[in-house]
Amino acid sequence: MAKKSPAKRRTKTVSKAQWAAIKLFAMDVDGVLTDGTVAISSAGTESKNFSILDGMGIVQLHKAGVAVAWISGRPSGATTARATELRVPHLVQGRVDKITALQELAIELGLMAKQICYMGDDTIDAPAIAWAGIGVAPSASMPSALKVANYVPTRAAGLGAVREVCEHILANRGQ
Repeated sequence: MAKKSPAKRRTKTVSKAQWAAIKLFAMDVDGVLTDGTVAISSAGTESKNFSILDGMGIVQLHKAGVAVAWISGRPSGATTARATELRVPHLVQGRVDKITALQELAIELGLMAKQICYMGDDTIDAPAIAWAGIGVAPSASMPSALKVANYVPTRAAGLGAVREVCEHILANRGQ
């Protein structure tokens, strides 16, 4: 009998009740909402590509009453512009200690870890992924992030991975 892939095993550990309990979907930006690349022009301007699919998932979460937060290790005007466009209420930039930022936000919102889904792709995200009720890492994430993740989306980062998680949250809330 063939062994199940690690991603499949992690996917099966998340119950419908766990997805339904989520009140905050927090995530890293680069490598989660984007493919992890940043374009810098010779004039010094920065641009990033964000998925419209992911944006629609975030809009649907807002409508369903699920809070959204972006926690990025680096400040970025492109990130601010997209967060403003999507009306992301909790934008934290320039914080490499993601677990502390996430726990501070949880306290501010009166939430427990089991009510939070966190998605990240790098070593600095791993503690937050492990702490959250549902920890998610895109398939191309660093091994430390994948090791602690409960769920690995089938879609790639920056190409609908966030939307896939949004769909799980919404479907299990009955929406």
